[in-house]
Amino acid sequence: MEARSVWTLYWKGIVAKLSLDSRVALQLSPGPCRYFDEPVDVKVTGLPPEQYVEVRSKLIDSRNVSFKALATFCSDKNGHIDLARCPSLGGSYSGIEAMGLFTSMRPLVPHSRLTKRDVSTPLSVDIEVTCNGLVVAKDTVQRRFLGDGVQKVPLEGGSIRGSLFLPPGPGPFPAILDMPHLGGALTELRASLLANKGYVVMALAYHGYQDLPKVLDKLDLEYFEEAVTFLRAHPKVKGNVIGILSISKSGDLAFAISAFLPGVAAIVSINGCNANTQFSLHYKDMVIPPTKMDLKNVTVTADGLLDVRDVVLDPMMEENQASVIPIERANCHFMFVASEDDRNWNSVLFSEQAAQRLRDYGKENFEVVRYPKAGHFLDVPYMPHCPSSFHPAVGRVVVMGGEPKAHAEAQVDLWKRVQEFFRKHLNSDHSSFKAML
Repeated sequence: MEARSVWTLYWKGIVAKLSLDSRVALQLSPGPCRYFDEPVDVKVTGLPPEQYVEVRSKLIDSRNVSFKALATFCSDKNGHIDLARCPSLGGSYSGIEAMGLFTSMRPLVPHSRLTKRDVSTPLSVDIEVTCNGLVVAKDTVQRRFLGDGVQKVPLEGGSIRGSLFLPPGPGPFPAILDMPHLGGALTELRASLLANKGYVVMALAYHGYQDLPKVLDKLDLEYFEEAVTFLRAHPKVKGNVIGILSISKSGDLAFAISAFLPGVAAIVSINGCNANTQFSLHYKDMVIPPTKMDLKNVTVTADGLLDVRDVVLDPMMEENQASVIPIERANCHFMFVASEDDRNWNSVLFSEQAAQRLRDYGKENFEVVRYPKAGHFLDVPYMPHCPSSFHPAVGRVVVMGGEPKAHAEAQVDLWKRVQEFFRKHLNSDHSSFKAML
């Protein structure tokens, strides 16, 4: 018999034994249903000692795009594999990453970002253990977004569109306005997860949702004023002030809200710009023009993707001065978050300029957080890294940057910082602040 046939029979025997051995088990703890921003302990038991297996993960998102990851492991002398302790020997990631099967998932449709439209239902992630291509153990973990008792209320009256998330109980609770990136339409992941932690959160859409414009040529601050007024006046909201959580384009919108509208106590800007970008911003008789751009600064990567990092020109250039948001007018606290490998634009420069502007006006009401090797889309913990995506303003796929492991670690760290920041500044005494309203 040929050596290859003997090897094949040997492996089939091992797989048959594993498949029939009831001791082989995939353990997901603390249970098969966890909130999306909570880690899952993945363990395999009942294997022969020093047995090589593949552990695979798969999910299908709201756009019917499949995301997958796999990693090869070798069981210990007791026949156990603990992803928090055992290194991946290859596959979608290498080394020890307890949540690597989740954060290292890649879409089968290139350049797709994981989408979950209905947060009232969990996201199912199938995990299976395979040996020589055959499944020997499998299970499914449900990644929840909406906590027990949390209400999701569609915003249908008036002009604003989105969803309001209300924690259980009479309140009052601190409130957050959650604003998406350009092209995000309505995104509810952060809002639902924050509501689980005791915040009233409005997930606000500002284009591409229901009857909102699909194509923008300008933005009106009055739209956001209506959202802020509605949220501050809600009977479950504490203190008549709110926080704003923003990312990318919505960062400069958040700065404008704080500069020209009352009632904002804290702002987190994730990879935002300190100047108005892409569209003119109108408020009453005021118009803030967008920053100048230079398409000659577009480069092409070795993979043929566009790199647009330097297209938005330095806001401090003389011709861009009218676009800079006067955040020194704001009476709130800022967290400027910048990824050092952001390829969408120069977030580090923008955050430094925003901080310096406040210093120049004698203010220290800010903190700057930087993440080396992280990319543009810093999302909730354990969201798969998105290194490239379709850019609605460019009309093409562009690189977003980031090294997968560093990006995943940044998302976990930032999520903790965001909660601590809002907990501190939305639960403090705002008596002096209210006197200025």
